[in-house]
Amino acid sequence: MMKACLKVPLLLFSIVAISACTSLPKQLDSTNPELVTDYALWKAAPEKNNELRLGGVIAKVTNLKSSTRVEVVNLISDFTGKPDLNKEPTGRFVVYLDGFVDPAALTEGRLITVMGSSNGTEVGEVGEFSYTFPTMTATAYHLWRVEQRVIMDDFGRSIYPCVGLYCAYHRVGPSQGRVIKEVQ
Repeated sequence: MMKACLKVPLLLFSIVAISACTSLPKQLDSTNPELVTDYALWKAAPEKNNELRLGGVIAKVTNLKSSTRVEVVNLISDFTGKPDLNKEPTGRFVVYLDGFVDPAALTEGRLITVMGSSNGTEVGEVGEFSYTFPTMTATAYHLWRVEQRVIMDDFGRSIYPCVGLYCAYHRVGPSQGRVIKEVQ
């Protein structure tokens, strides 16, 4: 009986801890069953007034008289709204945010997920190439940060000289490792 009493709180704590790590930010949540999260589906009919949630990398920020124009390179997002760094870009779109947003906050190269409604298209340029951007008016957005960690894969020769209970690790030859990038 005592073991069962301990298992229930542990199970509830585990569920809460796991769901906290993988949940969608509140400002990006929607109850709309027709929410569009697929860029290709939206680009096929950008004039249709859809509710959208898309993400990607900020390519350009322009402050206009009454709004801020953000050009985003689309990346496929997962169920938590995070853009997937391991996927190839699928196109570009433009987001209009109400009022002034400081370009220091929306720096080029930063990851963003935007919630809003479709607003048709506009023609612009990417370099010297003419590009038709699907556009949206944002109701909310979330900026993500990329955290990096290094994992060392040591497969070379190693020497472990021990003196009593103390063992020192000495590496002979070069080390190998990899950098893991995670969106937080």
